[in-house]
Amino acid sequence: MLTVNKIPGVYFPKYVRDICQQLNICGWVKNSKSGTILGKMQGSQALVSQMSQWLTSVGSPGSEIHHCEFTNWETVTRQQYQGFAIRF
Repeated sequence: MLTVNKIPGVYFPKYVRDICQQLNICGWVKNSKSGTILGKMQGSQALVSQMSQWLTSVGSPGSEIHHCEFTNWETVTRQQYQGFAIRF
């Protein structure tokens, strides 16, 4: 699970989805009611680590990452998601 502080107007979930699709990472992302970004990623450890680095240090154009937290790391034998979606 990931949590990122939200910056209005930078379309963070769209960029997360687009990059995860390029990296063949499955899961979802959404804006939370508390103003953060939440999501879940599944894929190879190397690709998820690459995406984690993007989330903590790069982000979408115009965004400023002040805090990014990853929780509930686990190894799965079969992915639970197909593709990567923006949830509402």
